[in-house]
Amino acid sequence: MSAPPLFHLTRGQAPLFVSFPHSGTYIPPEIAARMTPVALTTPDTDWHVPKLYSFLDALGASRIEATHSRYVVDLNRPPDDKELYAGQKKTGLVPTDTFKGEPLYGDGEALTGEEVIARRKYWQPYHDALAQELSRLKAIHGSVILWDAHSIESVLPSLFEGRLPDLNLGTFDNKSCDKDIADATFAAAQATGFNAVLNARFKGGFITRNYGAPKKGVNAVQLEMAQTIYMDEGPPFTYRPDKAAKVTTAIRTMIAAAMEAL
Repeated sequence: MSAPPLFHLTRGQAPLFVSFPHSGTYIPPEIAARMTPVALTTPDTDWHVPKLYSFLDALGASRIEATHSRYVVDLNRPPDDKELYAGQKKTGLVPTDTFKGEPLYGDGEALTGEEVIARRKYWQPYHDALAQELSRLKAIHGSVILWDAHSIESVLPSLFEGRLPDLNLGTFDNKSCDKDIADATFAAAQATGFNAVLNARFKGGFITRNYGAPKKGVNAVQLEMAQTIYMDEGPPFTYRPDKAAKVTTAIRTMIAAAMEAL
C-alpha cells in the first residue's frame, strides 16, 4: 500500500470548517514494524466519524480529514506535548499506549525524545492547512465556525468515570467560542434526544484551544461523541446505519444552531 497524503482538504464557501484529526488509520511501515499487534488494529481511532457528516457538501462547508493514525502523531495535541487535561491520564503528542493502557510498541522499541520530535513532520502540514483555510474563510465572512469532530469508546475508566454522555461539547469554558453560539449549540444538542453536556470532561483539545479566538472571528467547538450511539464499539468496529441516521440529524441540528448564532 502506497502512503496516502497526510490529509484531504475540501474547500467550501460557507463560514464553516470541520476538522477530523483522529479518523485516519494509516501507519507507515517503518513505524508499524515496531508496534504491537493491538496497536496495528488502531482501536482508539475516531471510527466512521466523517461518514456521520455526509451533509457537509450540501452546506458548502470546508473540511480537513487526517489519513494517518493518531498513533503516528496526535494532531489534537500541542507540538511541545504540554498536558491539556490536568489530573487525567495523559495522551501525548506521540502515544505510547492505548487508552486502555496496552503498549503500542514491542519490547526494546521504546521511542526516544528525538523520534518524538521527528514525528512533528506528520503534525505540521495538517495545522498549516488548517490555519490557511481558516484565514481564507475569515477573509470572506469575517467570522467562522471551526468544528472539531471526534468520537470515543463510551466506557474508558482510565479517562473518565462511568459511561460517557452521548454528546460532549467543548468550548474551553467559552474561551474558544462566543458564549451565545455555545449556548445555542448546547440547547440544540439537548433537544436532540441524546444526553448532552457542555465543557465537562472534554472541554476541547489543542485544535479548539489554539485556533478558537472569538474576538478574532474564529468560534471553535469540539464535539466528542460516545461511539456506542452509532457503531459497535468492539472489533471490527462496525458502523450501524440504523443508529447513525439519528446521530447525523443531531449533528446537523447542532451545526445549524451554531451557524445561525454566528
